[in-house]
Amino acid sequence: MNKKRNSIEFKVSGKYALFADPVTRVGGEKFSYQIPTYQALKGMAESIYWKPTFIWYIDAVRVMKKIQTESKGVKPIKLTGGNDLSFYTYLRDVEYQVIAHFEWNANRKDLSEDRDENKHHNIAKRCVERGGRRDVFLGTRECQAYVEPCVFGEGNGDYDQYGEIDYGIQFHGYDYPDETGKEELVVRLWRAVMKDGVIEFLMPSECSPAMRRLVRPMSAKQFESARNFSSINEDQSLAEVIQEKSS
Repeated sequence: MNKKRNSIEFKVSGKYALFADPVTRVGGEKFSYQIPTYQALKGMAESIYWKPTFIWYIDAVRVMKKIQTESKGVKPIKLTGGNDLSFYTYLRDVEYQVIAHFEWNANRKDLSEDRDENKHHNIAKRCVERGGRRDVFLGTRECQAYVEPCVFGEGNGDYDQYGEIDYGIQFHGYDYPDETGKEELVVRLWRAVMKDGVIEFLMPSECSPAMRRLVRPMSAKQFESARNFSSINEDQSLAEVIQEKSS
């Protein structure tokens, strides 16, 4: 695996995680995959630092701790009122090392002036050091995650010499119109394989067309400067003002 020049590396951990298998959600209950999904890890990277100018791509994840599960009885609120008892199966005591990189969003030509790779990369690394700009979750909101810097591959993991494990066909992620330029939401599947604790992900463009399915028509979100978007230079100016006031 070749490390990209604008990569970030971080460790994410928590008491519980829930990377829900869509097959188990039909009956109102949730059962976690044994490994994190590409989409969940991408969401973590976006919570650490994100701009519509670029797209985060997850290169690999390393499972550091033994995979354990724990079932809990929960009472999800029904839209029609009341609630039913359901059982959710979580992963317990999890820790992962993640390596990711960003690439410019070619479908956001209106944000081309915000493409400053060095500045975005430096901000992303500082955000990793501070645990992220927004709350980070391990698959779902009730599973709080903690983020800190790491060097991918360093340290001992419980699956370092375990060999290869084939997890079969799993959910990979979504193709959003913001990223594809198409007015549709598409779901991707792939065959997940872990080798010595490391899962190297296919990039979205590498996932087979046969493992894609249209979910529904969807339009890309529009971003306007000073309304719901600020450029890298505006962010830097605001940071300088805050620093001056705090000193």
